Amino acid sequence: VQLQAYGGGLVQAGDSLRLSCAASGRPVSNYGMGWFRQAPGKGREFVARIDGSSGRTYYLDSVKGRFTIFRDNAKNTVFLQMDSLRPEDTAVYYCTADPVGSRSDYRRESRYPYWGQGTQVTVSS
Repeated sequence: VQLQAYGGGLVQAGDSLRLSCAASGRPVSNYGMGWFRQAPGKGREFVARIDGSSGRTYYLDSVKGRFTIFRDNAKNTVFLQMDSLRPEDTAVYYCTADPVGSRSDYRRESRYPYWGQGTQVTVSS
């Protein structure tokens, strides 16, 4: 599967952004689809995931209630709706795919062999 992420930008604290991840090759519903992010000078961290067949979702604690991951199977696209953005959300965001649709260790970066290019999100205070 090939992934193309887009939708980042420069916003102010409290604003919203929607990131998109368009997939080609196989249906996104066949994969556990995730978003990771990497802030300047830090390692990549798990942000959100939506499981394959079940559609169950998981989130980093600090984004729960603010971010929502969902997918549009007809468009073969996964989205990350980000509301109430904070300066600490500033990072490069990556879309990922896990061929195992559901797993317990979904936060581990190594479980995702497919990665899109990153999209920059910058939140000013």
